[in-house]
Amino acid sequence: MPGPLSAPHHPTTPSPITQPPNYPATDLPQKPVPSPLVISDIWSLCDRADTLPWQPFRPGVDIYRLYGDSTGPSAALLRYAPGAQVPHHDHTGYEHILVLSGSQRDQHQTYPAGSLVINAPDSDHWVASDDGCLVLVMWEKPVAIRE
Repeated sequence: MPGPLSAPHHPTTPSPITQPPNYPATDLPQKPVPSPLVISDIWSLCDRADTLPWQPFRPGVDIYRLYGDSTGPSAALLRYAPGAQVPHHDHTGYEHILVLSGSQRDQHQTYPAGSLVINAPDSDHWVASDDGCLVLVMWEKPVAIRE
């Protein structure tokens, strides 16, 4: 049975390449085609969240990285315990947050499940969850924590 996050089973064979005249195919570099990361039924992910290998991120906030790290474009699931928060931080690129369950708030308003929040470059905020939440977050560039 596939896990909560799975990629379709595709062989990693190179894509066909149209050859220029008089250039043998065996001399071209071959590059495997990566399979997409697929999150099936994202709205029920909270029911399967305990099956993921979470890592500590901030006190009361766990992270499951989907791709990338803290040096460039990245995406992750964040799981907030009730009362947890992420300190005030600056956005050096776009940040997209999709609230999957629970609710999250910042200095602007409270965002219930189903909210998509897009923070622009050069914006800033702090984030807290009074009752706990699960969010999908995508960062274009790293954020700068104001600690």
